[in-house]
This record gives sequence, C-alpha cells and structure tokens, in this order.
Amino acid sequence: MQYLEFKISCDEHYREILIAELAEVGFDSFLETDEGFDAYIPEDSFDRNNYTQVISQYADVADLSIVEGKMAKVNWNEEWEKHYDPITVGDQVYVRASFHNPRPEFPYEIQINPKMSFGTGHHATTFLMLLHQLGIDHRGKRVLDIGSGTGILAIMAHKLGAASIEAFDIDEWCVENGNENFDLNGMSAVRMGKGTVREVNPQGLFDIVLANINKNVLLDEMEVYSHLVKEGGFLLLSGFYEHDVEDIAERALAVGFVEKAIETKDQWAALVMEKV
Repeated sequence: MQYLEFKISCDEHYREILIAELAEVGFDSFLETDEGFDAYIPEDSFDRNNYTQVISQYADVADLSIVEGKMAKVNWNEEWEKHYDPITVGDQVYVRASFHNPRPEFPYEIQINPKMSFGTGHHATTFLMLLHQLGIDHRGKRVLDIGSGTGILAIMAHKLGAASIEAFDIDEWCVENGNENFDLNGMSAVRMGKGTVREVNPQGLFDIVLANINKNVLLDEMEVYSHLVKEGGFLLLSGFYEHDVEDIAERALAVGFVEKAIETKDQWAALVMEKV
C-alpha cells in the first residue's frame, strides 16, 4: 500500500486542531515535528477536495506551509520510536509505549503502541477523557467505550477497577491495534468489536459510557447513549471544540442527562453527563 506524505509546518497552537480535522477526512497517521507535523494517508483513500477544504480553512490563521510526497513503505514501529514521547496526566497516569522505561511512581501506567491509530493520549481530547475518568469511581462497574481507537480509555477503565468492559471502533486497523494494546495491559479477556454503536448494538445498561468521537456523531447517537446509561450512571463525551459545548450539552439534556463537569484544553472540551 502506497502512502501519501504531507509535511506540514504550522503555528503550534493549531497543530492538534489540524490533526483532528485531517483525521476526519481519512488521514490515519501523524508524527509531530518541531515545525508542525507529518500526516499520512493511503493513496487510494485520498480525497483532494476534502483535504483542500480543511487546508483552506486554516491556511492563513495557522501560517501553513506544506510539502507533499509519497512513501511506498513505512516501518511505523520505527517511526513511533523516533517521535512518540510518553505523556502524563497530573501525577496519576503515565502513558508510554512498550519501548519506554516504566515509571513505578505513577499509580496508573498505560502501555500504548499506537502504530497508525488515533488516541495516544497526546491529543487534548484523550487527555481530557483520562482526566475525567480519574474523577469517577470505576470499581466494580460496567463500562462501554464507543469509538475506542487505540483502546486507551478502556484500558484506563480497567486500571481503575472496572469489572466489565466492552469496546468497539468502526476501523479495522483500530480493532487490531486496540486488541494488541489490551494484551499489553493485561486485558486479554477483552476483545474490541467492529462497527458503530447501532451496528454493535450493546445489550443492557452500563454504569459508565465513554465516547470520544466528534460533534456530529455524538449529536446523532446521543439518544442511543441515553438507552445505554443506567440511572445515576455517567456519560463522558469529547471530540469537540469549546464552542460546541452548548450544542452537545443541550442535546444530552434533551435525552435525560444533566451536566456534572467540564474540562478544556487547547480549545477542545470534554463533558461528564449524569443520567437522571
């Protein structure tokens, strides 16, 4: 499979926003650089019109400079080893790849070998979801992770003592990578499913539902979530900008949730909603 490579220089304040926007139009791997980031997409998946719409929106405000090229084969493990640094969430969570040394002083350590999946903890939305999870009692709880990506949020739920975890994603690569990450974190009994929440059709009620996706999907699926969260249970949402909070919260309120907490980082937001 041949990949197209886009070496993008940009204002650092727009780096994460651009990565998220490009992920929405099919780019499936990103490597941060000192100048910005490199973005990769399979040549047969590339839609020039969708790409141009994203780039034109940020060309001036983000001071974009782009060099396009092709890469026939990429050793993604080598690339991640060069560019993937561990992250921390306060003094509680340490997220690392298997080639990094452990940090036993952190109460919770998560191993993620992300390859081309989105959700390493480096993006603000993933960071915010982990932060919210730390504030919710997972012990003995039933947890559902919708759009699981690398599986990082499901792994956090496991580390926090969840009794039962279900996870799924629409992307086959994420499913494969997520299961590898589950194995790295002692979760071989959990297997990631494939599909949307309507296709997977999870059964029963959950204490905690996690959904870090994007605004449009969250709005479309919110009523489905309302039938999955038990009374007094929590729905954690992210994947949207601060200016979208009102729309997301209003939709959640309409289907039986109340807002309990909000966190923001780098113009992104994450909400905790409780089912009433």
